[in-house]
Amino acid sequence: MKCPHCGQLESKVVDSRSVDEGVRRRRECLSCGARFTTYERVLSHNILVVKKDGRREEFSRDKLSSGIRKACEKRPLPTGAIDKLMDTIETALYRLGKAEIPSSVIGDIVMPELEKLDYIAYIRFASVYREFTDIGALKQVVDKLAKGENSAPSTNQLRLLSANAINSFINQKRR
Repeated sequence: MKCPHCGQLESKVVDSRSVDEGVRRRRECLSCGARFTTYERVLSHNILVVKKDGRREEFSRDKLSSGIRKACEKRPLPTGAIDKLMDTIETALYRLGKAEIPSSVIGDIVMPELEKLDYIAYIRFASVYREFTDIGALKQVVDKLAKGENSAPSTNQLRLLSANAINSFINQKRR
């Protein structure tokens, strides 16, 4: 393992433990003495993603993670929540046991997981994934969330307020 501090290849494992779908190893560089952490996970097999235009490309955890991180940007999420979400999604994809998975299936797996994590991130991701063509389609999704037709928000996120609750709050502030 190459040391991220000095670039040397010699290191020793100081600590090792199982985490989620892999192994976390704490390493110490034998050259400079710096400590760093590595994560290992087993890749069952390569999955090809079938795009909307018919192209196929290898599944990239980093590419999906980037899209999810953009949707979650500047949201008050607990540390590690996105990585845990990615582990859940990746596990679900490998459990399908298919060599090729349409991108729509991946989106369908991501959407409910994001909705459980954060409503705003869900709406951001949905606006790209569902390719809303007008504000009306986006408004329908937001209205469903506001009416509580979808699952409850996570405990670290405030509930969406009804119009009556907002008006009541405003009236209390004016007094």
